[in-house]
Amino acid sequence: MNYRVIFNLLSSASFFEAAFLLLPLVTALIYGENVAMAYVISILICLGVGTLFRLFRPKETTMHAKEGFYAVAVCWILFSLLGAIPFVITKEIPNYIDALFETVSGFTTTGASILTDVESLTHASLFWRSFTHWVGGMGILVFIMAILPSKGNGSIIHLMRAESPGPSVSKLVPKIRQTAAILYAIYFGLTVLEIILLLIGRMPLFDALTLSFGTAGTGGFGVKGDSIGSYTLFQQGVITVFMILFGINFNFYYFLLARKFGQAIGISEVRVYLLVILSSVVMIGLNTMFMYDNAFLAFHHAAFQVGSIMTTTGYTTTDFNLWPAFSKTILVALMFVGACAGSTGGGIKVSRIMLFLKGIKNELALAAHPRSIRKVKMDGHTVEPEVIRSVNAYFALYIVIFAVSVLIISLNEFDLTTNFTAVAATLNNIGPGLELVGPTGNFSYFSWGSKLVLIFDMLAGRLELIPLFMLFAPPTWKR
Repeated sequence: MNYRVIFNLLSSASFFEAAFLLLPLVTALIYGENVAMAYVISILICLGVGTLFRLFRPKETTMHAKEGFYAVAVCWILFSLLGAIPFVITKEIPNYIDALFETVSGFTTTGASILTDVESLTHASLFWRSFTHWVGGMGILVFIMAILPSKGNGSIIHLMRAESPGPSVSKLVPKIRQTAAILYAIYFGLTVLEIILLLIGRMPLFDALTLSFGTAGTGGFGVKGDSIGSYTLFQQGVITVFMILFGINFNFYYFLLARKFGQAIGISEVRVYLLVILSSVVMIGLNTMFMYDNAFLAFHHAAFQVGSIMTTTGYTTTDFNLWPAFSKTILVALMFVGACAGSTGGGIKVSRIMLFLKGIKNELALAAHPRSIRKVKMDGHTVEPEVIRSVNAYFALYIVIFAVSVLIISLNEFDLTTNFTAVAATLNNIGPGLELVGPTGNFSYFSWGSKLVLIFDMLAGRLELIPLFMLFAPPTWKR
């Protein structure tokens, strides 16, 4: 293990977080809030940590797969630990475990909250809380790769593979740093477009910025107690559309911009993703029509909640805890499906489920014809055996984490629906679940031990399980 190259990366991450904290500091100054000094102190702490790590300059800058997984996991943990500090210093979330829960939920774009009165926070803290979604949406290290020059293009592919969501990661262009820059350019462009449309819809600038950060990162932290419920139908509609857009594989947008329309349309994952959303909206809209004044409202709320849950954003316009069991069952199923690989959404991912089902179909065919040679294909290309193996390993590890997490938090003696959906909401980076952790509830009821378990689940879900578990593998620590 080349520890020094990892320390060097952690140093850069700390300096970047110090720069990010300037934004809520400016917000505090604009609104004349007395929490500005708390953000100054937080910035100084980040700079101090970054300087300390910078003392360990690496002699060898090459980063292999092992260092890549380790660096990504440790970087996300460090970012969360430092990002929680402002909430504690301002005393808006005085308990550090609660502050860490809120911060991890932000960076992992989960949107689960322990706050009982979100509107009591200052504008600065609301801004920081939402901005963590935007930072974590595309990836902390992907952002650093897009900004900083790299000496070894072959090394940083390991960082991108460890941080980017999906069963496999490919380069859009020959150089991986350019790929990261293209992804962030698309990400930034879509975010700005949403902000403009919300401003056209007469949404206040602060709300437009924070909600767009949450939509882009598919996070879900709102700035009002009812999430998105009190905004206009037009504003809710804009957010619905952009939640779905940010859940699409960003390769799709690159192919469109490059005028490779055939390749864009040929991405089967995107077609399945949109088909699942459409069918779910139709079923839920018909099932909940009796609860609203007209069919338009029923389908409007159905589209919003389906888009929010499937993309793992977590915004709400209505209390779907009151919906019929059929509609709630569909939403719970969508929690596990998630968005497309290569998007900002969480969950298992549509492509991973497609590969898993194709693998099962292949095994059944081989059982009937043992001597036949069959390969799993997607979009006309043969899927490498190691990708199928990683998908199977992912599902096995996912089931173990899910079962153990539900078992541990059941010690709080809450009902099974609360426990089950709390783990589903955090491990899949969604936000709200059902019952106590539903749209009108929060996660403050859980003990500090259960919160730590759910924090682990949020990090594991965002990092696709493997990087976080690599920290506990003995071979990882060997030099």
